[in-house]
Amino acid sequence: MNNTLNDIEEILNSQICGFHQYILTPRVRLSYVSANLCNLLGVRREELPDDGEDPYAKLVHPADRKKYIDFIRAVSAEEQPLTCDYRLIKKDGTVICVRDTLTPERRKDGTLAGSSVLADITDVKNDGIRFLNDTMPCGFLRYTCEKQPRITYVNQKMIEFMRFPEAKDGEIDYLEMYKSDIFLMIPMEERRRFSKYLNRVYSSEVPIAGEMTLLRCDGTRARIFGWVTKGINEQGEAEFQSVCMDITERYLARKQSENKRYLRALSDVYDKIFEFNLDAGTVTCLHCGETSYFKRFENVAMRMEDALENWLITSVASDQQEDVRRFFRDFCQKRLNGADGRPPQITYKARSTDDSVRQYTGVFIKVDESVSFYCCRETKEAADSVELKAENDRLKGKIHDLVMQFSDGIAAFEVTPDALVKPLYATENVREFFGYNEGEWLLLTERFTPVESFVAYSEVDYEDFAELLRKGEAEFSYFDYQSEAERRIKAICSEKEPNDNDSRYIMLYSVEGSSEPDRKNLPENRTVSIRTFGYFDVFVGGRPIAFRNKKSKELFALLVDRKGGYVTSEEAISFLWEDEPVNALTLSRYRKVALRLKSILEEYGISDIVEAVDGKRRIVTDKVECDLYHYLSGKEEYSQLFKGSYLTNYSWGEVTLGELINNQK
Repeated sequence: MNNTLNDIEEILNSQICGFHQYILTPRVRLSYVSANLCNLLGVRREELPDDGEDPYAKLVHPADRKKYIDFIRAVSAEEQPLTCDYRLIKKDGTVICVRDTLTPERRKDGTLAGSSVLADITDVKNDGIRFLNDTMPCGFLRYTCEKQPRITYVNQKMIEFMRFPEAKDGEIDYLEMYKSDIFLMIPMEERRRFSKYLNRVYSSEVPIAGEMTLLRCDGTRARIFGWVTKGINEQGEAEFQSVCMDITERYLARKQSENKRYLRALSDVYDKIFEFNLDAGTVTCLHCGETSYFKRFENVAMRMEDALENWLITSVASDQQEDVRRFFRDFCQKRLNGADGRPPQITYKARSTDDSVRQYTGVFIKVDESVSFYCCRETKEAADSVELKAENDRLKGKIHDLVMQFSDGIAAFEVTPDALVKPLYATENVREFFGYNEGEWLLLTERFTPVESFVAYSEVDYEDFAELLRKGEAEFSYFDYQSEAERRIKAICSEKEPNDNDSRYIMLYSVEGSSEPDRKNLPENRTVSIRTFGYFDVFVGGRPIAFRNKKSKELFALLVDRKGGYVTSEEAISFLWEDEPVNALTLSRYRKVALRLKSILEEYGISDIVEAVDGKRRIVTDKVECDLYHYLSGKEEYSQLFKGSYLTNYSWGEVTLGELINNQK
């Protein structure tokens, strides 16, 4: 390499961190390299040969290489000095940050040359990072994109969030143990969801944000808000990066507020309510009667072992104490699973405050992964459930005893005689059923809203809710978008007495499991038959499809009516919600309806009969048997199918009906 500046080498070495010169006309190549640049990078001059390429570019960090190339091109195009910050990888693998000021010069022979002066700004950058770590209340993690991700970096704030103890000689280094597998931080029930989020971020390369629970090193739980993004590490490999904010205190305050509303609703049903906190190992009496033995201990947390023996088991009839003790022990060890997905419950006899022996029924209602409410009430001894139900029906202004079938989705409402409703409590999945987010729901809990307005965003018609108020009980289907399956909501309404001006209470809860048909019992013959003349129905192998949502069935009828033509979202909305404009709300509703249609067709193994392209949908006519299509074929054997009625279920079918009648003349 031609070192024409050897006479000023000493000046360069003493004044700047690095200096080199380029020939910027294609191809870009080095024409001079100073000794201090070689020292900065840990290389020798002969390792940067002038071989017609830019060997310096190979030392630029892979993630910054495009920025560096664009920088060189910009200087060449504008022929004026520019500055750029980027990272260099030294020979030993160390990464340094530099600020490069490149000044171009057009030589007499027309060659464009450039002189580059480097400043090492690694310490400045690191000081900035240290400043952020010290001042911002955020945890930061970097971890690999493997199936079992390893943590490669964790900042001090995250260590504080997770309560990692300082490693001591001869003791386990918990931080290093957690670094080997990030899933050690994730509670078992959250791992599947977290894994799905990582897969989505990796494949789509789009960050995901939200709340989740972490398992601290000391066994307690922290609630964090954060996001996951995909980046590139110093070695040019893909990695995940997460920023986390500890919102545990705010989350617990919000849960406490929700639980108060929850307890207010439950106290209308149960005589006594105890909080079991498995993380803290405590039991607290939250609600009991004024004359109850437990009143003196109300809102006082006691050790679980002491509370069970001294509070709950001592008063139980001696011949049932062992059964009750086993019931509570199995619950505390998370070995209880209620039948049919229902929370565990038990019936037993115990001595009451007045020293009489009475029968009680208790149930565990889950609040979150660590807290459950044990609710019990006195019940009459009855030979069958009919008598018990009759007794429950006489509880004016109270919710039926079916409330003991609560699963992890639950809500409670107060409804006034003039049809105004105010939510008292609801878990997230039930809020989604009604079509509200958390902020909107909290506003609703502060005032009464007309029932018709309140249910306008839900997936069930107002008439169905009115029927609930009349009958007292009902079930509704909804599509759970997290589990991607159909679910059921059970509703129980307190009895309405003649001339009764008191408020009524509605309790909603999810019925565990989906109503999917057993795939083993699906018909071998998957022929799809569609009936449009008269009422619309669809059959698979001679068995009717049990559409659990009216709108998804109507969407399918619309696709059939189009005879294989594509239907856009806007067109479908104009038919499904004739009186509503196309906006964000109706588009969201339509997407849910389309997802439910897709789900029900998949359940019956016939998802291929509907094709979706860019949000447009159509029915694949050659994969179905349809009376309309047969009739329109003109074949003699189908000429008598049409009897003068078509899609009687839907008013918009009258257009096609008119065409069919005209063709018949």
